[in-house]
Amino acid sequence: MVSLIATFTIKEGKMEEAIKVVKEIVPKVRESEPGSLTYIAHTIKGRKNKNSIVFYEKYVDDAAMKAHTDKIGTTLAKFLPLCEPGVDLKTCFEIE
Repeated sequence: MVSLIATFTIKEGKMEEAIKVVKEIVPKVRESEPGSLTYIAHTIKGRKNKNSIVFYEKYVDDAAMKAHTDKIGTTLAKFLPLCEPGVDLKTCFEIE
C-alpha cells in the first residue's frame, strides 16, 4: 500500500471557506475512487501551521494513487484558489 501526506497552506482569511470546500471534496473522493482506502483532511492547531490543511490518503496500490492524482486538478478546482502556491507532498510506504 502507498500513502500520501499533502499539506496545503491556506491563504489568510480563507480557512472557513477552505474547510467548507474540503467537506464537499472528501465524500466525493471516497465514493468515486474504490482504490482509495483512506482520504481524510485535517486542520492543524498551533501558531506555526495554523493556516494548513493536511490530507492523509492511503491507496491499495500505485495504480489507484495514479488514478487519483491524474484527476487532482478537477478534484481540487475549488480548493486550490484558496491556497498559497505549492504543496508539501510526501509519498509514504508502509513498513511491513
